[in-house]
Amino acid sequence: MWDILNGTYVNVLTVIVGSLAGLSFAARTPERYSRIILSALGLITFSLGIDAIVDFRDVLAHYKPLVSDAQTYGARVAIVMIFSLILGSIVGTALRLHERTESLGAIIHEKFSGQDGHKFAEGFLTASVIFCVGPLTLLGCIENGAHENPSYLYIKSLLDGFCSMALASSLGWGVMGSALMVLGFQGGLSLIAYWVSDPLDELSMGLMTFVGGIIMLATAMMILDIKKIPVANMLPGLFLPPLIVWAVELISPGLLLPIAG
Repeated sequence: MWDILNGTYVNVLTVIVGSLAGLSFAARTPERYSRIILSALGLITFSLGIDAIVDFRDVLAHYKPLVSDAQTYGARVAIVMIFSLILGSIVGTALRLHERTESLGAIIHEKFSGQDGHKFAEGFLTASVIFCVGPLTLLGCIENGAHENPSYLYIKSLLDGFCSMALASSLGWGVMGSALMVLGFQGGLSLIAYWVSDPLDELSMGLMTFVGGIIMLATAMMILDIKKIPVANMLPGLFLPPLIVWAVELISPGLLLPIAG
């Protein structure tokens, strides 16, 4: 089990250590520094979201010549992305994921005197999205689970360690709580990759990254205090692209993926 989850375990450890360092730093830092650090992280999150969206062009360029009616391929893929995000948001809203996250913050608030429950929830949700959404997460978990190669997650762990330090100095204990999300989310993806003999196709992974990029943009807007978006309600959309691609190919083979053989 260690061989398929070691990257996730290391990632959890770096988030905890980085968060503790950030909390220690925050205790001796004037508020004006915390505010500027938070603004910088918001801009960085915004750029990561844009980067995830832009990178999807390479996936389209790879598949477009291999499918039928290539001229409308971009539109078909866009419909999958839009449907995933909208349906996922509806599911998340129906499940009240954002409100449940806020409730979790209130519960933790009872255990940490002086830590505002809403602030905990904001730190937990913001850090969870940043740490769990992105190309390195998906690729790293598939490599770790399917091929026992943790190198991508080790690189991600180093980046998350520094990021958690900066986030915790501004958003508090909720950032360290996101280590549980990293453990559950990345560990789950690695186990799925281990159990599934044929990992996800590149298009499904690319669409998941694209949707993740949009969610990161929403998170950046929340960090920068531009608009308060219930980001947690959008998270189910991250898992829908593979299901939609599978269903479409079952009904009409070759519409999204090249026909094998």
